[in-house]
Amino acid sequence: MNRRVVVTGLGAISPVGNDVKTSWDNLVSGVHGIGPITRFDTTEYKAKLAAEVRNFDARQYMEKAETLRSDLYAQYALASACQAVEESGILGTVDPERFAVYFGSGIGGINTFTREHKKLLDRGPSRVSPYFIPMMIANMGAGMIAIRFNCQGAALPAVTACASGSNAIGEAVRAIRHGYADAVISGGAEASINECGVAGFINMQALSVSDNIDAASLPFDRRRAGFIIGEGAAALVLEEYEHAVKRGAKIYGEISGYGSTCDAYHITAPLPDAAGGARAMKQALEESGYTGEEKLYINAHGTGTPLNDSGETIAIKTALGEEKARASYVSSTKSMTGHMLGAAGAMEAVVCLKVLETGIIPPTLNLLEPDPACDLNYVPNQAVKADIDLCLSNSLGFGGHNACLAFRKV
Repeated sequence: MNRRVVVTGLGAISPVGNDVKTSWDNLVSGVHGIGPITRFDTTEYKAKLAAEVRNFDARQYMEKAETLRSDLYAQYALASACQAVEESGILGTVDPERFAVYFGSGIGGINTFTREHKKLLDRGPSRVSPYFIPMMIANMGAGMIAIRFNCQGAALPAVTACASGSNAIGEAVRAIRHGYADAVISGGAEASINECGVAGFINMQALSVSDNIDAASLPFDRRRAGFIIGEGAAALVLEEYEHAVKRGAKIYGEISGYGSTCDAYHITAPLPDAAGGARAMKQALEESGYTGEEKLYINAHGTGTPLNDSGETIAIKTALGEEKARASYVSSTKSMTGHMLGAAGAMEAVVCLKVLETGIIPPTLNLLEPDPACDLNYVPNQAVKADIDLCLSNSLGFGGHNACLAFRKV
């Protein structure tokens, strides 16, 4: 079987808005969500900025008791899924045994782990919460979503670092395409802006230590010196095309291609020739029926780290060829959301679908000093109008994980 897969619902909890409309409006307006870290005292920390989710109220989506026994990442996951499911109108139209959840997280419940470990050290083992394990594990976002919506098909997380959200969506596509499910709630979530998570990323020299909120997340700029840690979640309702048409669902677009590869090279550094990322892009393009004539938009992984951005530029050129790469639009919305880690690929999938719907391409914000090694059209600072035929979303994770999703209009 090779069934078509479309998207019929979207949800988002992000540093630039707690729903899709607000997030999208801010992204196309060039409004970023970066500011001083408020979750803990950063006096002894080199990095003091983050892209935090603001004004999130979990009680909008769950009872108080459920908030007390779930980690923040899982709350973000469930909230975004609730938005996507409500918009899609999918409930009651699909057999629960044919309804699945594929939802990723790069780290899982690190807030819970940090808090309960401190209890263990300060107050002894008897004070560790009985909910410690179910709150911490990285599959619980998927599990909570499945419980809420009675999804009795597979309920699986993807845990591939910064590629988690994209891999979750891609594997969900394959589940529908090959007949294992008729609909899937898919996406990614992360909430790791805490003492331990930030210290770890600082000490591996991954984070920007800039104190200027407008010059900290700088994808493709020669001043770039690390990413800004972000958080949040995004969810998509994926559905078999005929099923969606039959029930009259709104269709945002088709997920027409998916590539997944591994560099098999280094735990954090990408291959110098970017061959793994290029292969993932080529796989997604091939599955999507790419002819070379389409007008392309690429939502880049674009973290603002020195190696990623130059390497991704090489990958795009390798996958498309120099001429087509230069003719394509490329932007990094991480310049505004920060790096949402395991949620990034899902949020950027939402962006690609909104690009197809609106014909507006969000910018790469604060790109003021182009790097000669990053010489493509990165849509600097201002959104542009363009009628795009095919969108690609790249996600490149620690461990050498590369994922690419392709989206078309229906």
